[in-house]
Amino acid sequence: MSNIDHVQGDVYRLLQQHLDRQAVGFPASPTEADVTFLATLFTPDEARVALSLSYRPMPQDQVNAAAAQEFSAEQTAALLESAFRKGAIGWKLKDGVPHWHVMPVVIGMYEAQDGEPTREFLAAAGAYMQNRAYGRSLASTRPSQMRTIPIGKSIAAEHHVATYDEIRSLVRASRGPFVIMPCICREEMRIEGKHCTQTTRFETCLAMGDMASMVRRRSHGREITADEALVILQQNEDDGLVLQPANARHPEFVCSCCGCCCGMLGLQKRLPKPVEFWTTNYYASVDADLCTGCGACLKRCHVNAVTLPEANRTAHVNLDRCIGCGLCVPTCPKKAMSLIRKDPGTVPPNDEEELYDTIMANRR
Repeated sequence: MSNIDHVQGDVYRLLQQHLDRQAVGFPASPTEADVTFLATLFTPDEARVALSLSYRPMPQDQVNAAAAQEFSAEQTAALLESAFRKGAIGWKLKDGVPHWHVMPVVIGMYEAQDGEPTREFLAAAGAYMQNRAYGRSLASTRPSQMRTIPIGKSIAAEHHVATYDEIRSLVRASRGPFVIMPCICREEMRIEGKHCTQTTRFETCLAMGDMASMVRRRSHGREITADEALVILQQNEDDGLVLQPANARHPEFVCSCCGCCCGMLGLQKRLPKPVEFWTTNYYASVDADLCTGCGACLKRCHVNAVTLPEANRTAHVNLDRCIGCGLCVPTCPKKAMSLIRKDPGTVPPNDEEELYDTIMANRR
């Protein structure tokens, strides 16, 4: 347990078990990388308070009552605040009342570093996320925590796109605020001395509503207007990034991802049939009569869904791999690529609280 003594280790083991009972699991690691990871974010007292929390946001007085055997209300409030500042737990304001909740590693504690991770955190997170049990837990959530929506230029008029599948509608429907942050995946690559092959820009991750308020409360990110958010999202599309919001009709974040840096797309590339573990309402299709085999679509695909067989030099889309991002459509010089809407499509949960309730119900 390295520098963590047995008494502290017991607290972190209890927290690991508690987190593993939440909507998205936190399975133990055979190398105790789970305990090391938790110790980078929680002091022992913060871990004890977190044992009182659920994945569902709890009001301050309810947390005070649950922790009263060990801490005064003032101590509990201070411990919650200090854990929150490190991105260890979540916070939101409901009807003017602070609510607190525990978070999974992804989407949660990792992203709550708000694009400014320390080397210590990245080392601990990387060691834990190599745990195969964790990978299985992450991939097996039903429904997925994130989904892919198509870029605007890939959508034809006849698609009649639902608002939850259209990025501009999602931004316009949000009450705000809006905060733009550096992509933590791209920042991690930079710290490791590697560079993104897709874009030179770092400020690509958008938080909206409650999540933006949470980021702003930590004094991270940069607050922007809805119009500025739309301009940045258009730049993300132009750079060939995949739009991945939370899997909800009213999401609180939109990630713009690349296959070289993004952990989620990296996981999808490693899976034989990633669509089984992902939510998307579209897939790409090739018109063989128009395709000239130029290979432009291969370069645009982040999940290895498109191949160009030597036999006929006509692009082929593997529907077990295609996540319907639409990036291959606007750059096809012969207009041979198009998006097809799945029938029936998938209607996401209303918001992220409903999403995690659904994931929890499916775990049971």
